[in-house]
Amino acid sequence: MDINVKHLAKLSMLKMDEKQLEKFEKDMQDIVKMVQKLPKIQGDLISLDPENPMILREDKLSEKPFTRAEILSNAPEEIAGCIVVPKTLES
Repeated sequence: MDINVKHLAKLSMLKMDEKQLEKFEKDMQDIVKMVQKLPKIQGDLISLDPENPMILREDKLSEKPFTRAEILSNAPEEIAGCIVVPKTLES
């Protein structure tokens, strides 16, 4: 499987030199090969242990919600009170 790491890096806004791109491409290919070797799962459930159920935490509102100014202070760019993000789809 061919993985275009250069394109992924561009979408992720990561700057990588050729050496890093080659390393990550090899790493990604190794990960895909490993996943392809995993056995197929039969049935709807996969060995759930009724003695040790997974308990998820309850969603709660923050005690002290962030103000707009606090949120915008972490944004790389802001215009008219809105966070500016790069375009992700090419036209």
